[in-house]
Amino acid sequence: MTKRTEEETVAFTVEDGIAWVRFNRPEKRNCMSPKLNRQMGRVIADLEFRDDVKVLVLTGEGEAWSAGMDLKEYFRETEAQGLGAVRKAQREAYSWWERLRWYEKPTIAMINGWCFGGGYGPLFACDIAVAAEDAQFGLSEINWGILPGGGASKVVADLMPLRKAMYHAMMGENLTGKQAAEQGLVTEAVPADRLQARVLEIAGVLAKKDGHALRATKWAVRRMVEMTYDNAEDYLIRTQEALHNFGGVEARHEATRQFLDEKSFKPGLGTFDTSKIKR
Repeated sequence: MTKRTEEETVAFTVEDGIAWVRFNRPEKRNCMSPKLNRQMGRVIADLEFRDDVKVLVLTGEGEAWSAGMDLKEYFRETEAQGLGAVRKAQREAYSWWERLRWYEKPTIAMINGWCFGGGYGPLFACDIAVAAEDAQFGLSEINWGILPGGGASKVVADLMPLRKAMYHAMMGENLTGKQAAEQGLVTEAVPADRLQARVLEIAGVLAKKDGHALRATKWAVRRMVEMTYDNAEDYLIRTQEALHNFGGVEARHEATRQFLDEKSFKPGLGTFDTSKIKR
């Protein structure tokens, strides 16, 4: 079994505005250990405000995205150290998932293989999720006598129809990437040999859009899920006002100029040229 240092549990590269971040424990199907969780927290924090990063893609080395939490290192060894160690390990995991949910940049989960249990946390945290059609999704917790914790039950309840979520959690049967897309767990599924190309296509579109507007949009959609319509309407008004004071006015004026004066783009068919914004 390959021994990895804490720094080696996560790998990343930045190319053409896209940060490709990879779970890097392929010998363990990229299951998340305390070391990996600590390192992932550092990596995504360091990338968040880099000017050369417009989009973050989270994927896995080898044949898995993430098989969930490491049963030996995250559970057995941590529990042997007592409640304090358990709480510390939980916070290290949940904190980077939370950071990813409210990330300053758009995020894409590229599910290339196994995605199980605890992997549903970062899966939900990403804004868009694209899976290989033959990827495998599973909540196997029921098969070994526990419930899908760590937010996993909440993830399926939020993303899937109730009957599908209940069946998925109670039966312990796997879903293919294609089935996961049909049931709302991921955005879409594509043949494995087209996975990276499709993610690159989406990331390229996002990278050309105004970053301030993207951030406000993704945060607004997440906040509104549990709001009433009236509360959401009011929230969006206030959010738009805040965006205007945070780079939004200049972006809107430039987009309007390109549409009305230059006639160089149509909002329904693409985005405006954000490189011309004067801030």
